[in-house]
Formats: sequence, structure tokens, C-alpha cells
Amino acid sequence: MKRLLSFLLCFGILLFWSSCRNDFEFTPNKGNLGFAKDTIYLDTVFTNIGSSTYNLKVYNRSDDDIVIPTIQFENGVNSRYRMNIDGTTGLEGLQQGKFFEDVELLANDSLFIFIETTIDISTLGALENQFLYTDKILFDSGNNQQNVDVVTLVKDAVFIYPSKDDVTGIIETLSFDVDGDGTPDETTLQGRFLEDDELTFTNDKPYVIYGYAGVGAGKTLTIEAGARVHFHAESGLMVTNNASLTINGQLSTDQEALENEVILEGDRLEPLYEDIPGQWGTIWLFNGSENNSINYATIKNATIGVLSEGNQDAPNDKLTITNSQIYNVSSFGILGRATSITAENVVINNAGQSSFAGTFGGKYNFTHCTIANYWNNSFRQFPALILNDFIVDENNAVFTNSLTEANFNNCIIYGNDNPEFLLENEGDVFNFKFTNCLLRFDNSNLQGNGNYDFEDATFYVNNVFNEIPDFENSSNNMMRIGNDSEAIGIGNAAFSILNDILGSPRSGAIDVGAYNHTTFED
Repeated sequence: MKRLLSFLLCFGILLFWSSCRNDFEFTPNKGNLGFAKDTIYLDTVFTNIGSSTYNLKVYNRSDDDIVIPTIQFENGVNSRYRMNIDGTTGLEGLQQGKFFEDVELLANDSLFIFIETTIDISTLGALENQFLYTDKILFDSGNNQQNVDVVTLVKDAVFIYPSKDDVTGIIETLSFDVDGDGTPDETTLQGRFLEDDELTFTNDKPYVIYGYAGVGAGKTLTIEAGARVHFHAESGLMVTNNASLTINGQLSTDQEALENEVILEGDRLEPLYEDIPGQWGTIWLFNGSENNSINYATIKNATIGVLSEGNQDAPNDKLTITNSQIYNVSSFGILGRATSITAENVVINNAGQSSFAGTFGGKYNFTHCTIANYWNNSFRQFPALILNDFIVDENNAVFTNSLTEANFNNCIIYGNDNPEFLLENEGDVFNFKFTNCLLRFDNSNLQGNGNYDFEDATFYVNNVFNEIPDFENSSNNMMRIGNDSEAIGIGNAAFSILNDILGSPRSGAIDVGAYNHTTFED
């Protein structure tokens, strides 16, 4: 009897509490929703390329469970936006992702709305190359209606991409003379050669490249001042035999805007991707390409900024790069292989391997360059600068090639590791020289031996070691030097270039690196 009485008592208590629950008794929304943002900015997208997904958190801060009768875009089914509410896409058909009914929200709880867009600028009636597209998310209607603005800047662009076979799905690949025997060779590199009317990139519209855009034999790709070139993942430029690349950037009057420089970067414009390395491939100056020049360019977020191969004995250096910056590369800033490069007023920073690597010999002349590496995304195996004269094949056979010259004059070679340059040779011709440079090298095991005899004037003249360069903010690629820099006034006027990378005249005591020293603003 006692057991029965206890059971009936517990059962009665359960009935009592269940009859008192009002968790699922929803009351109509009263227009008191809270929002994490009053405007959602989807940043900039290219026409017909989908955006990243953005989120809006919606709060019910009342003590009542509520139901929101409708959530929809103001432009209805014609909206270029689409949304997902806590994993659901709303009504079927044309209203899917546009219109939601009877959305329940518990007391003191919240929900997530995820918003995306894909916009064809030609359907907007835009008369210019960019268009600010706006809409609103409407919550409820009548006196209870609340809204959140949604804003996107849409840019028109010139798209360059390889063809795709509709039946097999095979994407076009580049074929060109790889081995130098005069006949085209098939490659697995997705892409296509530029047509003659595509060989000048202007600043009228940005360019978006899928795969590798090839410059064919005897052709020159010219990129004009102010042009913007965006590469999709695993894409880049390929300059083939007897072809050339000319990047004609100019000094920008506003260094924040960089309006006259040529900028080459990935095709994701959201702030999240602003400094992500490895978003695209490389500018590949293939063996046999010639007279390549880059002036006032910013190359960022690549795998390899510039890959230059072969032609170390060409009458004109294979690559001349001046007044340019290379940042946030997952591998090498500039990688040379048995090639010839002249660099003046060049800044390289943040590379997953080395900022500059001159490998398998070659000929290199760097003057007033800042070759730094403050990579902090992962473990870095190599220093900021590497020189060697050999390669090792898959059978561990070693092949050497002469390093005919490698001169670094009035340069800064520094970073967050130590030492920051590595010199390795297996052959007999290994000519290098550092003159009036600020260098980071503090390794007692190597110092004084072989390539690291800093008292040997054949290789080292008037250098300063392990003193502070006083960069403005190396982690953010702000590589100007301040008033406390030991790079101030240690340069050799005989190697001085008239102006620094910002166009500021060099006079009097010469600062080393790409920048004259300055006073940083607080």
C-alpha cells in the first residue's frame, strides 16, 4: 500500500509539472527582436562569383517563447541574396532561401541567419564597373516589422579561363616547348594561351584568372599602371619560350591606396583572405622567356611570388624587378633556378620557406633590397636568403652549376630566425659578395669557416651584423625603418639608387634597404 501511495504521489507531481509547462506555447512576435548587427556587409564580390557566407545573430531577450510570422528579403524572390535560418532554407521553389514563415524562437534564446550572394552585374543595369547592391531582411510586418540592411559592392571583371569539354568534363591544358627541342609538349597545367587582343591588361576592370594564363612564343604581356590581377586557386601566369612579361606600374601618390601600382593577388576579396598565403600559384618565367620586367608591383598571397628559371647567361637579365613588394607567400618570395635577376628597391617578407632563393647557380644582383622573413604561421625550415649551386635528383645524384655572381649591396637581410642566410656549394665556381648590408647571422659553429669568414673582403665588406633594423611592423608587412634603425647611414654611396621605393631621394649618409628611415606616427 505504501508503494502504491508513493507511485501515485510521484505520478501526480509529474502531471502537475507537465500541466504547468509553457515552453511550447508560442506568442506572436511583438517587434522587440535584438540583432548583433544593424547592417550586414558582404564585402566586395566579382560578378557571377559567389560570396563567402556571412551570419546574423537574432536575439529574443524576452521571457516569452515567440513566433516570427515572416522573415523575408524586401526585394522578395528577385533578391540577389539568399539566406538559411538555423539550417533550413524556407519555402520551396522561387521563394527558397528568400521567404520563411512562422519561425519559432524560445525565450532568452537566439537564432542564426546565414547570408550569401551571387550577382551578375549586367542584370543590375549598372553603367559603371562596380555597383553597390543593397536589400533588407524584413522581420514580421506592420507595426511589428524590424529590418536589417544587407550591402554588397559588386565589381565587373575580365575573366580569363580555359575551356572545358561539355562531354568529358576535361579542362584545357597548356602545351608548349618544355624541353627546348622546338616541338610543343603536353602538360598537365590547366590553362590557355592569351589571345593577341588579351595581351594588354589595363586598369579599366580587374582581371580574374582561372588556371594559368600563358604568354606564347614571341608575345609580350603588358600590364599597365593601376591594373588589378586576381588569381583563383592554383592559377597564375606562365611566360614561355621567347615570350616576355612587362609590368609597368608607377609610383602611387597615396601609399595607402597604391592606386598606380599593379597588384597581383587572389580572387577572394573578403578581409578574412587579405593576408592568407598560398591562395594562388605563381608568376612563372619559364626557361627561354626573356627580357621580363616588373616595376612598382605588389605580389601577395601566392605560393611562389616569382619563379624564374634558366637563361643565366642571357645578354639581358632574364628578370629585372624594381620598386616592388612581395608578401605572404607560402613557399618562396622569389625563387631563381640557374637564372639571372637584377633587383632594386624590392621588399620581400613573410615566406613559408625563403624570401629569396637563388638555387642551382645563376647570376643575381640585389641593390637596396629588404629581404626579410618574419613568418609565424608555421615552422620555417630555411632562412630568409639561400644561395646554392647544385640540385639533387631522385637517385641522389648531385649536379652543379656555376654561381657566376651574387652581389648584395646596401641591403637588409633579416628576420625572426637566426641565421638568416645560407650559402651552400658543391662546385668550384661560387661567387658571392655582401657589401654594406645589415645582416642577421650569429652562429659560432659556422662563423669564420668557409663561406662564413666575415673577415674575408672577397666576400664581405663593411657589413653590420645582428643589430636592430627597427621595422615599423614586420608582422603586418610594414617594412619602413625607424629612427632607431641600425640600417641608417651605413650604405655605400657608390651603389646608391637615386630614390627609395617611395620616391624619396637618397642623399647624404645612405640608409640600406628599400626605404629611407622615417619617424613613425604614434
